[in-house]
Amino acid sequence: ELIIIIIMLFTPQLFGPSEALVGEIVKFRCELANHPKNEPVLMHLNRTKWMGDSSSLNGEAGTFTLVIKRQHEGNLVCKATLQNNTDSVEATFSNTHYLKVVGEFLYQYDVSLQFFEGATLNLSCQTTAGNYLTYKWLLNDRPIPRSPFHVMSDKHLLIYRTTSKDSGSYKCEASNEFNNTVHTNTSKEVVITVKDVVSNPDVSFVVLKWNSHNYSAEVTCNLTRGTLPITFSLYNREQLIGNVTSKERKATFKVPVVLGQHMGWLQCQADNGDRTAHSQWMALKNQLVGQVMMTYECDMGENYAVVHVRFFCKVAKGSHPSYKWFLNNTLLSEQQSFYRVDNQPPGESMLLLSVGRESAGTYHCEASDSFDNTTSISSMKLYMDKEGTADPRLSRLLAHVYDGWVSSLLLRFSAEPPSCPGGGGRLWMLGLEMKKNIIAYEGELVSVCVSVITSVIYCILKGDFCHPASCGFSLESTLNVHLPSLY
Repeated sequence: ELIIIIIMLFTPQLFGPSEALVGEIVKFRCELANHPKNEPVLMHLNRTKWMGDSSSLNGEAGTFTLVIKRQHEGNLVCKATLQNNTDSVEATFSNTHYLKVVGEFLYQYDVSLQFFEGATLNLSCQTTAGNYLTYKWLLNDRPIPRSPFHVMSDKHLLIYRTTSKDSGSYKCEASNEFNNTVHTNTSKEVVITVKDVVSNPDVSFVVLKWNSHNYSAEVTCNLTRGTLPITFSLYNREQLIGNVTSKERKATFKVPVVLGQHMGWLQCQADNGDRTAHSQWMALKNQLVGQVMMTYECDMGENYAVVHVRFFCKVAKGSHPSYKWFLNNTLLSEQQSFYRVDNQPPGESMLLLSVGRESAGTYHCEASDSFDNTTSISSMKLYMDKEGTADPRLSRLLAHVYDGWVSSLLLRFSAEPPSCPGGGGRLWMLGLEMKKNIIAYEGELVSVCVSVITSVIYCILKGDFCHPASCGFSLESTLNVHLPSLY
C-alpha cells in the first residue's frame, strides 16, 4: 500500500531592522508558524542573491547575522525549504523587508590640478559607501553659489569658462540621515589652479647714454595679465635679440643704437605655456628734440573771471623729450600751492596754474632729450598777470617788463586805437583802466605808448617812434617804466 504524506510549510515571517549603518553587525530572524516535527528546515535570506543560511530542527527561528555593506540595501526575503527537499514540498517565501543602508564616504576626484582659463572644470564626489546622500561643494571653505557657469548636479560640479577666480581649495560634503540624525563627511581638499593666459604685450623703449659716443635702447616688454612665470622674447624682424623667463609681468632688453638712425622694427613675444602673445611692431628710431612750442588754455569762473590757466609745452619733433618749466627764469622744481606739473605722454607737459598774485610773471619751458640734458631748447616766453586774462596781441615789450619795474600803469586810450604815422601799423589798447589782464608772447610786433624817464610819451611800433600828439590818444595819467634795451 502506497502512502503519500504531503507536508505544507506556512509562509515564513522575516524580522529585522529597516535601517543600518555600513559596517554595523545586525541580526535578522525568520519564523515559521507550523514547523514540521522532526523535519529540519533550511532558511535562506533573499530570493535570488544568497546572503546567508540557517537551519532549524525543533521549531526555533532561523537567524542571520550580517556585517552591513552597501550592497545589502534593498528588498530582503526569507526562503524556507525542507532540508531533504523533494518535489512534493514547495519552498515558501516571506514578504519583502526593505533595508536602508547608511554609510561612511570616501571621495575621488578626476581632475587636472592646473590648467588655463577657459577650460571646463569637472569635479565628481565619488562615494564608496552610503546612499540617500546630498552633496555640497565648497571653495576655500565657502559654499559655491550657483550661476550660469557654476552648475551642481547630484555629485558633480561643472564650471564652464573658468578664470583665475575659480582657483582655490575645493572640498565636497556628503550628508545623509539615520535615526533622525544627519551624518556629514567632508572630503580632503584638492587645490585647483586656473592659470591666466598672457595678454598681448606692450613694447616701449628709452635711450641710455653711456658716454659721448655710445648709446643704447632699453626696451621694455610689459603685460597686463598672465600667470607667472612668463618667458619674454624680443625680435628685430626675424632676428632673435634675446629671451628671458621672468617672475614679473615685464622684462627689459638692451639694444645698441645710433642717434638719428633707424635701427629696425622690434616685436615682443610672451608665453607662459598656453599660447604665444605678440606685441605691435615698434620702430627703433630715436629722433632728437627740435623746436619747442608753448600754448595755453583758460578756465573761467563767476563773472567770467579766469581761475585757472593751463600752459602746454610740446616739441615739434623728438622721441624722448624731457621738460622743465620756468617762472621769471626761475626753475619750477617742486610742486607749490599755485601750480602743478603734469607730464602727459606722448611727449607733452602741462603746467596748471591758479591765477593770483604769486602766479603772475613770465613763463617759458625748455625741452631736452631725456638721455642727455646738457643741451636744451627754450620756448618763447609768455607773460601772465595776476588775473590771468589772455591778450596775445601785446609786444615783446611786456614780456620783458619783469626785467625792470612799473611804478604806475594807468593809461587809457580812445576807444578806437589809431594808426601811428610813419609806422604803418595799429596802436593796440593797453587796457581799460587796467581791468583787463595781460598774457603776452615774446617777439610779437605790436605797439604800445610809454613815457621813458620824462613825461614825453612815445609810440613804439616796430622800432619806429612818433610824437604823442600824432598817436591820437587821450592821456589820463603817466606810465613810468624802466626798460632794458629791447632791440
